Amino acid sequence: MAHRLSIVALLALSGSLVGVSSPLETDGTSRSRVDGPRSGDWVGPARFVNISKLPKTVEVSLTASVVTLSLMPGVKSEVFAYNGQTPGPTLDVREGDHVIVHFKNDLPEPTTVHWHGIHLPFDSDGSPYHPIAPGATHEYEFTVPAGTAGTYWYHPHPDHRTGFAIGKGLYGGIIVRSADDPLPASMPEKFLILSDNRFLQDGALDFPHPQSHHGIADESNGREGNVMFVNGEVMPTIAIRSGEVQRWRVVNASAGRIYRLSLSGHTFLHVGSDGGLFEKPIEVKEILLTTGERVELLVRGSDAPGAKSVLQTLPYDRYVPQTRPADWETTRDLLTLQTTNDAPVTPVTIPSSLRQIPPLDTAKSTAVRTVVFSQGLINGKTMDMARVDVSTKVGATEIWEIENVVGMDHPFHLHGFQFQVLDRDGVPEKYRAWKDMLNIPKHSTARIIVRYDDFPGKWMFHCHILDHEDHGMMGVLEVK
Repeated sequence: MAHRLSIVALLALSGSLVGVSSPLETDGTSRSRVDGPRSGDWVGPARFVNISKLPKTVEVSLTASVVTLSLMPGVKSEVFAYNGQTPGPTLDVREGDHVIVHFKNDLPEPTTVHWHGIHLPFDSDGSPYHPIAPGATHEYEFTVPAGTAGTYWYHPHPDHRTGFAIGKGLYGGIIVRSADDPLPASMPEKFLILSDNRFLQDGALDFPHPQSHHGIADESNGREGNVMFVNGEVMPTIAIRSGEVQRWRVVNASAGRIYRLSLSGHTFLHVGSDGGLFEKPIEVKEILLTTGERVELLVRGSDAPGAKSVLQTLPYDRYVPQTRPADWETTRDLLTLQTTNDAPVTPVTIPSSLRQIPPLDTAKSTAVRTVVFSQGLINGKTMDMARVDVSTKVGATEIWEIENVVGMDHPFHLHGFQFQVLDRDGVPEKYRAWKDMLNIPKHSTARIIVRYDDFPGKWMFHCHILDHEDHGMMGVLEVK
């Protein structure tokens, strides 16, 4: 819903309030940040430990619980965490792996684990249809399909509480690898989970009353914070040698913020999106990364030894004028790329062709559907889990026309099935990719094509601004 209130600047935090959470060491032990953020060295998310002895099987344990972490010097903050950390440990698997996750809910409220972007059976999707009660356990089990190598993430998806749970710290990354990755195996890889948050003066996470000024603004805009995190760190540093090429997997885990990524003095080679690699690399100056979306980027060490560059998110106006933040035009720093003083290395060769992506045939479309996004509504309705909004059959191929009729962006997410973008505002998509996230800018339209190969069930589609989702901007697709 649109509100008449004008948002003022977000509450500013003093430098002493900026802090980080405590990632796990690679051996699984936690490291307290009682002295606040560290400067310097890069810390990526920990990896799950595979407890299975069987081939092509990955078996892990995951617990969601309430923990207290030192988010700033001398102050404790209560957060929700996976295995005691935020972000949670990264699930690193290969195509064809059978995955078993032993999950326990130690939270005081129901939750789920949604394996965002992964093609898997309905009862393992972690949607609001399958809540896990406080104190209960559940086994998620699925096999990673061939052809789905890429970057994904996991997070809670309880009814009406997704934004709160993710904002409290529940999110983690997933890497699906293929046996024939065309990019050089020698290339260093970095996993970056971007998030933002807000804090009160005592260090508590700031979730305002829904009817307060900031609460109404959050419902309209989606909750944004003025403290920017990369893997739970504030302004970490990534070291790179002159001539080196790094592969960055980047996830947007923010509730409402859309990142417009730019690296000072550099261009990116954009090589992949939600569902894995493109057919060929694309050189770009900046990347627009909507909520829930992932990208794979190649970053080249083109600076002289000792030089520094900064990864930033540039201003991007996704808002309605009534609740547009006063500081929306602020450029925000995310991390430092530090070129080492080591001797330059010879750059690896990047293949000009990465893989083939077969196009979905529009001539085989069995239905054309229209999905209209307005403020808080899809096709004029709010979410009703007892209602089916779209009904189809296994094997069907459909074209969806998604129209945003209001003055702010709405990111579209489809559970269970990846799609290809046909065109945006009538302009054919320049390159083919597998997607499960697509930003629909204000007053614009996009057409997608999707095939329901298997896995019958009731699947969600929704706006991925989490406050919008929680307030009912979601629908149900039933595949029979």
